[in-house]
Amino acid sequence: MLEIFPNTPNIDFVRLRRPAFILSALLLVAGFASLIAKGGPNYGIDFAGGLLVHVRVDHGVTIDEIRSAAESAGAGSLSIQQFESQPGEYLLRVPTADEQVGGGVAAKLKESLRAAFGARGYEELRTEIVGPQVGRDLRWRAVLALVFSTVIMGIYIALRFDFWFGVGAAVALFHDVLFTVGALSIFNVEVDLSVLAALLTVVGYSVNDTVVVSDRIRENLHKEKKKGLGAVINESLNQTLARTLLTGGTTFFVLLTLFFVGGGVIHGFAFTLLVGLVIGTFSSIFIASPVVEMWSGHGGALIGDR
Repeated sequence: MLEIFPNTPNIDFVRLRRPAFILSALLLVAGFASLIAKGGPNYGIDFAGGLLVHVRVDHGVTIDEIRSAAESAGAGSLSIQQFESQPGEYLLRVPTADEQVGGGVAAKLKESLRAAFGARGYEELRTEIVGPQVGRDLRWRAVLALVFSTVIMGIYIALRFDFWFGVGAAVALFHDVLFTVGALSIFNVEVDLSVLAALLTVVGYSVNDTVVVSDRIRENLHKEKKKGLGAVINESLNQTLARTLLTGGTTFFVLLTLFFVGGGVIHGFAFTLLVGLVIGTFSSIFIASPVVEMWSGHGGALIGDR
């Protein structure tokens, strides 16, 4: 069996909490600054409203030709994305607040593309239209989904282990979500429903690590009652470190492959999971458990026997 550490390491994670908190604060501030400067996240059509057209043409058609034909339809601001894994397939996105986008912009755009590439294998694969009101409703529901999932996870940890474990888990989860949203803004990644799914996955993954660490802390608290809480947390984190690195490492390489090979359509999804995986592993070690030690109100003493 592969062992990362021949012997259990002895890293003082509790002592490292201050520099970890400072690093997290700086990165969060950078993310918030980006969000403020850009007026919020870069919402995709799912949340901003607009038109998406997925087409297929001959492999010889270039993205510049597609753009020229689309712009001649007077669609306004649009983005065109090529499927790297499917040559000849393109996604055209037109953000618009026009409630009649389906009968206006969409019809003109598709007619222009059909006229330009009808003899070059043109095929409409799908068309998606989201009105601006629907987009606003989806944004609100997305925020509620993230908040509720984070709070419920914190409540579960509090009931399963101890109140202050729940506080630590909730703080870590909010930290992970806010950090990931900031990273999406910094790198100008479009936020759509697939990114929302990735954010919810990050919440689940992060709490999984927190459960493992919390369970080991509780187990050690019962076995070593003479030790202070800080010492028990350090011991528990060191004992679970190899498991955390193996689980996170294998998942990281899978997501890295998905990001580079999966194609442009799922880049946002894969990027969100990559950032969330790294920051979730970081927070389970340097945020959740140190928060328990700081805020439990026991001054380093044992949390009550259970």
